[in-house]
Amino acid sequence: MAFAKGEQSPVTSDLAASVREFILKRFPLARKNQVKNSDHLLESGMLDSQGVLEVVAFIEQEFSISVADDDLVPQNFQTIDRIAAFVQSKTG
Repeated sequence: MAFAKGEQSPVTSDLAASVREFILKRFPLARKNQVKNSDHLLESGMLDSQGVLEVVAFIEQEFSISVADDDLVPQNFQTIDRIAAFVQSKTG
């Protein structure tokens, strides 16, 4: 099934909602800025290296996946949408 540009599958959309909820709960700057799924978390300073590790711990526990050192690249954690897509790729 193909989705229009910018449209997510329902599974990825649910993943993004879970990740967004965690980020809003854990990171005050994300709440203050009312972060959107496409906002750049790293460049904006909403997430730093410690924050990425907290997100990794969350997705490993929440989605029962293992994040390898090679997966710890900015592209996978740049936005909520990218985090959701990364999780989707690991859960198949």
